[in-house]
Amino acid sequence: MAERRVNVGWAEGLHARPASIFVRAATASGVPVTIAKAGGTPVNAASMLAVLGLGAQGGEEIVLASDAEGAEAALDRLAKLVAEGLEELPETV
Repeated sequence: MAERRVNVGWAEGLHARPASIFVRAATASGVPVTIAKAGGTPVNAASMLAVLGLGAQGGEEIVLASDAEGAEAALDRLAKLVAEGLEELPETV
């Protein structure tokens, strides 16, 4: 299982717009990915309600994971998005 641990770069955490950006990127990756707070229960990263339900705050550590083919590259892109708190999806997603 591939895994990335990263701190949330959005000051407001994974709420509303940042969660929407993240979910769109997770869906666009074409790889099933889970997201969890460190030590928490993983949820589907492509589900807006699940991501919002995490209540991940800015600076908190989250864990992205997948065991699918192509997971390493997808997790790298998603981890970069979360860590940098990007306001738009990069073209590489």
